Amino acid sequence: MSTHRPHEHGPLLPPDSGDPLANERYWDERYAASDHLWSGEPNAAMVEETAGLAPGTALDLGCGEGGDAIHLAGRGWRVTGVDVSGVALARAAEHAAAAGVADRVDWRRHDLTESFPAGLFDLVTTHFLHFTDATLGPKVLRGAASAVAPGGTLLIEAHAGFPEWEHGHPTDVPFPTPEETVAALALDPAEWEVLRAERHKRVQHHPTTGEPTTRTDQTVKARRRPTGGR
Repeated sequence: MSTHRPHEHGPLLPPDSGDPLANERYWDERYAASDHLWSGEPNAAMVEETAGLAPGTALDLGCGEGGDAIHLAGRGWRVTGVDVSGVALARAAEHAAAAGVADRVDWRRHDLTESFPAGLFDLVTTHFLHFTDATLGPKVLRGAASAVAPGGTLLIEAHAGFPEWEHGHPTDVPFPTPEETVAALALDPAEWEVLRAERHKRVQHHPTTGEPTTRTDQTVKARRRPTGGR
């Protein structure tokens, strides 16, 4: 039986419990339950969408075990990887050291619904950060946009729905369309250029059987105009 694991950082969180430490505890326990949760490979959409960008500073939100951050560091970026799980961050640091890029990645623990890393970055990327509370996604994504430096890029990759093998999940979980995500970001067109806002198909393998299935994801990519020009 295949032990293939998907590349993305994770499925949806359980419904809010009212405990401010619930997300941290949930993800720490989930990561600690196995020696690795994801494949260790970078997300294909991130690789494709960042291939033409000149390396600078990058912020990877919801970095998990570090696949995307390590890929960027290997291409010359200086990366800040952020996750709510200390277990994931410790594992990511080990992977970065093994890849020879430990000096190019700074791992930081944040619950993005409560706190956010300071500073501006040439690239801010987030992949598959979904929330059961419909108010939290836009809040976090607007925080991501505010962290993009002039001339920098915002990259948001999201699912359009649950994979076909997942059952018993909440029926009211929001999966905003690319257009809804752009609207929620409320980007000033004088300051931002939306480069891509669309859905796309990809093949994903079942996390235990390895069987392939076609899945719909969505990409929003925007560029913040340089200060004083277009």
